[in-house]
Amino acid sequence: MSSEALQGLLATGEELTVVCHNNPDPDCLASSLALGAIAEHAGIDERHILYSGTISHQQNRAFINLLDMKLRPFAAEAVQDRPDGSLMAFVDHAVPGENNEVPPDVAVDIVIDHHDTDPVAARFLDHRPAVGATATILVEHLRGLEVPVSQSLTTALLFAVRRETLGFLRGTTAAEYDAAGWLHGRADRSLLRTLSNPSVSGSTVDTIAEAIRNRIVRQSVLISGVGRTTERDALPQAADYLATLEGVDTTVVFGLVDDSVHLSARSTDPRVHVGRVLEEAFADVGSAGGHREMAGGEVPLGVFAGYTDDHLLDVLEEVVTARLEAAFDLAAES
Repeated sequence: MSSEALQGLLATGEELTVVCHNNPDPDCLASSLALGAIAEHAGIDERHILYSGTISHQQNRAFINLLDMKLRPFAAEAVQDRPDGSLMAFVDHAVPGENNEVPPDVAVDIVIDHHDTDPVAARFLDHRPAVGATATILVEHLRGLEVPVSQSLTTALLFAVRRETLGFLRGTTAAEYDAAGWLHGRADRSLLRTLSNPSVSGSTVDTIAEAIRNRIVRQSVLISGVGRTTERDALPQAADYLATLEGVDTTVVFGLVDDSVHLSARSTDPRVHVGRVLEEAFADVGSAGGHREMAGGEVPLGVFAGYTDDHLLDVLEEVVTARLEAAFDLAAES
C-alpha cells in the first residue's frame, strides 16, 4: 500500500499505540519511532510504544537510553476495547499472539513488517519479506511523505538497517543501500559509533564462552547449549560469533532463560532456510521461525518448570539437540 494510504489512515486517528515484538531489537525500536514521526506529521499528538519481554542486549539498552525512548510495558487493556480514534500498529512483526503478548482476537490497524510469515489482515498492511529490514520500509514512507526527521531518528534508522543486515552482509537488497544513502548525511556519526560499540557485561562474555566450550559440529552445522542463563541476548551474539568458525555454515545456540528454552540461529548455507528449520523442529512445542539467514525460537518448559537444574539441563540439552539434528537431517556421528 502507498505512503499516502498510511498517512490517510493515521489522519483519521487521535491516538496511536505501537506494539513492539517481544524483546525488541533496534529494527523494531527504530521503526516504532519512525511510525510515531509519521503519525505526528498526520496530526496524532498522543503516541505510545509498548514492549514485552526484556531489553537486556547492551546495544538495545544503549539504543533506548541514548535516544531517550519512552517505552511502556505491555498491558492487555491498552490494546483491547480501544475507543474510537485509537489506532494500533505492529512494526517488525505481523501476527497477534506470535512473538508478542497481544491476544489473538485483537484487530490490528497497521502492520509494517519484513519477516517471512503470513501477516494478519490489517487496515494498512505493508509486508515485504524480500526487504532486509523493517526500518528500510519506514524510511521509504518518511521520504515519500516528506516527514520532517530529527538527527536522532535518522541515526536510529541507520543503525537499525546496519544492525539488521549485519553491516550490509545479510539479507541486504538495493533498498537498504538506498535508505542508508539517504540517512547517512543526516545522521549523528558520533552517536552512531557509540551505539555500535557499547560496553559488554561480564555475564554476557561468560555465556558466549560457555557456548564456545559446549559446541558440537555435525557436518557444517554447529549446535551449542549454554545451560541456564540470565543473558538471553547473549545467545544471538554467541550465534553470530560461532558462525565465523571455519567449516561452519549454520549455528544454533540455545539456553534456559527463566522457564523457557530460547534459541538463536544463523546460516550462510544457501540450501538452508534456518527459520523454517527451527519452525519444523519446535512449532509443536513452542514458537520458532524467522529468515533464511537468521531465526529464533522459544519453548516453554511447561510441566517441567518446577524441576531443579540437577538433571533438567541434561535432559533439555539432549532433547533440543536431537530435535535440531533431526530437523537439519544430520548424521548422528560423534
